[in-house]
Amino acid sequence: MGSSERGSDGALHRASRLGGALRALAVDVQPLRSSRDYRLIWSGLLVSEFGYQFTLVATFIQVKRLTGSAAAVGVIGLVGLAGLVAGTLGGGSLLDAHDRRTLLIAAQVGFMAASGALLLGALIGRPPVWLIYAAVAALAGFSAIDGPTRSAMTPRLVGAGLLPAALALNQVIWNGTALVGPALAGIVIERFGLPVAYGIDLVTYLAMLGAAVLIRPMPPERAEGAATGWAAVREGFAYLRGRRVLQSTFVADIIAMIFGMPRALFPFLAGAQFHGGDTVVGLLFSAPAVGALVGALASGWVGRVRHQGRAVVWAVALWGAGIAAFGAVGDHLWLALGFLAFAGAADVISAVFRSTILQLSVPDSLRGRLSGIHILVVTGGPRLGDLESGLVAAAFTPMISVVSGGLLCIAGIGLLAALVPELRAYHAGERA
Repeated sequence: MGSSERGSDGALHRASRLGGALRALAVDVQPLRSSRDYRLIWSGLLVSEFGYQFTLVATFIQVKRLTGSAAAVGVIGLVGLAGLVAGTLGGGSLLDAHDRRTLLIAAQVGFMAASGALLLGALIGRPPVWLIYAAVAALAGFSAIDGPTRSAMTPRLVGAGLLPAALALNQVIWNGTALVGPALAGIVIERFGLPVAYGIDLVTYLAMLGAAVLIRPMPPERAEGAATGWAAVREGFAYLRGRRVLQSTFVADIIAMIFGMPRALFPFLAGAQFHGGDTVVGLLFSAPAVGALVGALASGWVGRVRHQGRAVVWAVALWGAGIAAFGAVGDHLWLALGFLAFAGAADVISAVFRSTILQLSVPDSLRGRLSGIHILVVTGGPRLGDLESGLVAAAFTPMISVVSGGLLCIAGIGLLAALVPELRAYHAGERA
């Protein structure tokens, strides 16, 4: 064999190895191929979540325009948290007791009603702030039924073996829509106004409503004599008692989001620090999703990680570091966006592993209620973060609020890892 032939064979071999490595990193789309109903839900969520990003940005901008107060913008998080708590407590008695398809349909109808109220308020011109707060609380309340219902359905739709891949695909949605949606929302709001942004959100809920109508019914798997009503809610919270690993995954996310999520400050930072308008606000909202989407798309390796608890600790620490660096860059917008993207990449890895630990360690008869508690933590944390960052910024400066929050996030996850060694030691497949 000549040297040219050997060189050609070597190049082919290297190309083959590189292709195999890239395939190992790429997100696994097998859940979409194997389950029609998962495919429908995933597609509906992709559209509706994209629309929600317009409302997310619009509410922050609208309250800032109406009040000019960082604290008032932060209150958006407080009322959202109140809605989440009410939805979790009220929905907890329903999630594992009724057909999950029916619950999903009902949640979409509720979303559309709340989004319609925001649209009407924007058409008024200067609506009372309480109307925005009430609609935000209602959206959060219905999300406490929608999110846990979909989460509880996923293991039965794709099976335990494909669950990490399905959760990673869900992260592609969260972060893909969070990347594109806010950036477009900022442009739409600046050029066409708030009513158009709210109208886009309202229309896109039809996609998930259609998907929910088309999937097969999914009655819950309940044992005879299973708890109902408030007893069912108490049973869900009681399951966490003594399960330190599960508890610590919730605490880890609370630490990351309360101290390290400065989104309530984005409308203020856009003008005061980066000298821009609503378009810059949209870019700041989108930046964490850039890194998170890259992390989700390159998540093929997550199924091979055994030290899942340790991965959560490191991911949360890196998130805090990225946020602190974002706050310290001054008026360098693109560098700031880069640090936000870095933080987002760390956050998506934490989210995949925390969700996997939860879903594989909870029986189906409790999965809806535990998913509800999980959603309360995951989506309630950023809302408390809105309040925390707004109050600290009002007392000091937005920069101090952001940097101190990132540093406290690192310190908090370090303390949690020291106090709960079971989290650091947790391996995939163990009882959490």
